[in-house]
Amino acid sequence: MLTEPKQKNEDLKLDQTLRPQRWNDFVGQKAVKDNLKILIAAAQKRQEPIEHVLLYGPAGLGKTSLAHLIAREMNTNIRVTSGPAIERVGDLASILTNLLPGDILFIDEAHRMNKLIEEVLYPAMESRTLDIIIGKGPSARTLQLELPPFTLIAATTRIGMLSGPLRSRFGVTFRLDFYSQPDIEQILERSCSILNIQSDPEAMAITAASSRFTPRVANRLLKRVRDYAEVHGTGHITVFTAREALRLLEVDELGLEPTDRRILEAMIKKFQGGPVGLAALAAVTAEEEDTIEEVYEPYLMQLGFLERTARGRVATRLAWQHLGFEFPEPPRLINS
Repeated sequence: MLTEPKQKNEDLKLDQTLRPQRWNDFVGQKAVKDNLKILIAAAQKRQEPIEHVLLYGPAGLGKTSLAHLIAREMNTNIRVTSGPAIERVGDLASILTNLLPGDILFIDEAHRMNKLIEEVLYPAMESRTLDIIIGKGPSARTLQLELPPFTLIAATTRIGMLSGPLRSRFGVTFRLDFYSQPDIEQILERSCSILNIQSDPEAMAITAASSRFTPRVANRLLKRVRDYAEVHGTGHITVFTAREALRLLEVDELGLEPTDRRILEAMIKKFQGGPVGLAALAAVTAEEEDTIEEVYEPYLMQLGFLERTARGRVATRLAWQHLGFEFPEPPRLINS
């Protein structure tokens, strides 16, 4: 899926190339940035690490970039790992014991950590100690290791899957929201400058409108539009080349792909717009329930095309109109 906000292998090099190096380079999320600046400045005055930070929100909005930016502003090292990569308690112990004073440990996809791993993190975050159990049965004993002062930054797209005790141990929690159209255009302008791409402002506005308000998707579309402009033009991205590239990619003016439209069409044609349960919708569209819930639903809800109710998912009037269907009006009551 071209507009899927989750990071793909092809995005790794691009994300690193375009990653903001200063606060001024990081566009959008003003409230989060302002609070982080104060947090960092205060910690630097006290000459101590910043408090543990929890970042959450949809994929592709810059949680990893913010973690690296915090490390750069604190002038310290950052160790990067992910929830699925920490399979055993020994893996986490190895990471924690190799941290230097002031280091930042960044755990992406923190909601996918094993619950046993979470429990080991509690004392590490609170009192900077690591409790290791040596042996089994009656002869087992606990070894407590002192850890250097460090900061844990965790990122997650599903904060509800983190346990309450773990969430409570973060000093600050920030939610990253979808970006505005002007912010995405500014991000694309910066990307064009770094990648040496020539483009018209109107063409970038069209590309930004199809980016699902997500920087990672915007930069991915920019690459594809650039390729089209180089093959079918002079390399300069114009309004025509941007529109033709997006048409070829089957991405419409609101960033909807065939799967988005298939989900909405299934709700309208087979379930009269809903309400419909997630399991039934997944069966009809041949998509995984988690994929619908994590990848497609957030943006459709952001557009106002889909609503979650107690009885199930409902396609809104806007969705009917966007797909060219006539929205059924409720019958009028006639007073006798």
